[in-house]
Amino acid sequence: MYIFFIVFALFILFYINALTNTLCIQKEIPAEKQPKVFRTINVLITILLVSSYIEVSFT
Repeated sequence: MYIFFIVFALFILFYINALTNTLCIQKEIPAEKQPKVFRTINVLITILLVSSYIEVSFT
């Protein structure tokens, strides 16, 4: 079960990064601001995935 969750979480992170890249291209976000956008979204998604993992582990 835990292996499946980790693989699923990695898939989610890669997919969210692809969507973020599309967002940056579509909204024409300057290149110097793109790392901040990626970092913010990745941190928020990681927090969401960790909290989901903890909830699944302890229920």
